[in-house]
Order: sequence, then structure tokens, then C-alpha cells
Amino acid sequence: MRFALVGTGPWAERAHGPGLRACPTAELVGVWGRNPERAAELAADLEVSAAEDLDDLIDRVDAVAFAVPPDVQAPLAIRAAAAGKHVLLDKPIALDPADADRLEAAVTSAGTASLVFFTDRFVDTSRAWFEQVRATPGWQGAWFRWLSSLQAPGNPYGGSAWRQELGALWDTAPHALSTLGAALGRVESLTAVAGEGDLVTLVLHHHSGATSTAVLSQFAPPAAASFECALWGEDGINRMPPRPEGDIANVFAVAAGELVAAATNGRPTVADVRLGAHITRLLADAQRQLDAQRTGS
Repeated sequence: MRFALVGTGPWAERAHGPGLRACPTAELVGVWGRNPERAAELAADLEVSAAEDLDDLIDRVDAVAFAVPPDVQAPLAIRAAAAGKHVLLDKPIALDPADADRLEAAVTSAGTASLVFFTDRFVDTSRAWFEQVRATPGWQGAWFRWLSSLQAPGNPYGGSAWRQELGALWDTAPHALSTLGAALGRVESLTAVAGEGDLVTLVLHHHSGATSTAVLSQFAPPAAASFECALWGEDGINRMPPRPEGDIANVFAVAAGELVAAATNGRPTVADVRLGAHITRLLADAQRQLDAQRTGS
């Protein structure tokens, strides 16, 4: 399947571009970015052409993969879906629930396939863990802790303006909602508690009746940077295996291959635009709660 890559930042360079090239059922045709010089550089590295006109590139492909900020992604992905193209989206799919709803409606109307790259859903070891815990009864809750340090020297995403501005709720909370939802069942609602800076604690209420917590910050002290996810219940404590280091392109290749399969067989992916829109609505609810706490209203 012929793919276009929209976006030229570190995520496109590290995951999307090499991942599409590594996927045996995908052919990367071209790259488009808002910075033409950077698009030309990335396209040369990927041995494809850089497109000057996005609509022309969309016309030449079957699917579009997006690696741009969420407020940029939503309107561009709607254009791609309206043109009848399959879409491989990044999380969150939008910052405004209304934009997420419009994107979901555009994909549904076009009848095209969609996939949101919630990383853990495409990592082999995580998938095996999801299968194991879903087959084991008696889980009562879980915790998810992700403390990262965008401000640390050498962080490849430290220059991301939207991550700097919006913090953990919009960058790492989508992973928490997806991962905990895959383990304990769909997250139906949440309670958000504001901490210092972008620190946020979420209490998630799952359809299964279980509850879980997520503690998230993008600006933790580097010495505290860490990740852990674990379930607890009648079977004790079961920790999710750590993600493999340096393998993100191959993980993205798995996701691209599953979008191709969904487009071919007509069955939804494990994380389609409907999940992406649902998680955007949850994030917006959490943001409203945090804003009310921080303003005292």
C-alpha cells in the first residue's frame, strides 16, 4: 500500500519514516512538511521525494501517516479521509473534542481504515501481557507512572512546542488511557487532580468496575525519570514488561502493517479513530477539571 508521510520532526524521523520503510506491505511514496527545507532533508534520508503540494501527494497514495502536532493533525487528516485515504494517526488525534468528532465522522463517512499509534498496543511483549492479564480474573486495579524530563539535555522531543505547552496530560496520558484500557477494559470516566507544574494524577473508572491510577509529568527531575505499569488483584501483582529500547521503528512498522490489513479485510484495527476520539473526550474532561482547580473556580 502506498503511504505519504506528513511531518518532519524527530518522531517522523525516528519512528514513522523508518517504520514505513520497514513494513513489508507498505511503500513510502513521499514526505510533506510545513518546513520545505526540513521535508527535503528527511525525504532524502528516506530515499523518497519531498512534495511541495500536500493535496497532490495525497492524490498519489492510498494512506497517509501523520507525525505533526495534534491541532495540526486533525484538519489535515480530515482532508485525507475526505479524499478516501486510510489514515495512520498519532496521539492525541486532536486537542478539541469537536475536531476529534469531525475526524471520526470523516473516516466513518469515507469508509476508510484508521489506526492511532498508541505504542503499547503494538509492542509484542506488551501484547502478550495484555492477553495474559485479560485471561486472568480477579484484577481490582492498576497503577501507571510515567515521569519524563523534556528539559533534560539531549531529549529529542525537548524542542516540541506543543509538548512544552500542554505537558503530560496531552502527551503521556493518552498512552496511560490506552494501555490501562487494554488491560482492564474501556475507561468510561476519570477524575483529575492537579499537581505542581504539569504533574497530574488521574483516577480512571473502567467499564469492568475496576479503578486505576496514572501519575504523569513531562518535567520530572531527571533522576526521577521512570516508567512502571502494574495490575493488582487476586493473582497478586503483575507488572507490564518494559518496552524494548531503540525499537520504535519496528513497532511502527507493525502498526502500519495492521492498517494495511484492516484496509484489505475491512475489520477495524485494535486502536482506530473511535478509540482516539473517545480518549480525546476524556482528556478534555480532565483538562476542564485541572483548569477549575488551578483557577479556584
